[in-house]
Amino acid sequence: MENLEILKDKKILAVDDEPDVLETICEELSAAKVVTAQDFESARTLIETEKFDLAILDIMGVNGFQLLELCSAKGLPAAMLTAKATDIRSMNRSINLGAVSFLPKEEMGSLEALTSEILQGLQEGKSHWRRLFDRLGPLFKEKFGIVWEDLEKPSRLRIPWD
Repeated sequence: MENLEILKDKKILAVDDEPDVLETICEELSAAKVVTAQDFESARTLIETEKFDLAILDIMGVNGFQLLELCSAKGLPAAMLTAKATDIRSMNRSINLGAVSFLPKEEMGSLEALTSEILQGLQEGKSHWRRLFDRLGPLFKEKFGIVWEDLEKPSRLRIPWD
């Protein structure tokens, strides 16, 4: 388990169109200062005018990929929050647009630990993708017949390994 102390004094932007999801994020990340937005325009304004340590962006409902592009352009690390974490196209697009990780909605109960891992990795200059793939690997093998070792081949996903 990562050091959860890393959340203290961090400012995190959480964007989702579902109020209950934002409430859960705020509860799970109570050690950090969490700023929320429920739509694309509000999120865009916050990205353009405030400084954050991390953005957590829902893919659906708020134009998450467009927000990811804005974050990448500003150098703001962003993790994609999705109920479709096992969708290979969304994962590939997220990687290619510069996301630092995926946060599966199915793992919202582990959001504090996952976010701490991401922030620790950013601090150390390490990618969070390998840790995520190690955790989700069995699911991908079952669903797609893919093992992570195969994903390192250029013909598949371009994954930013450590």
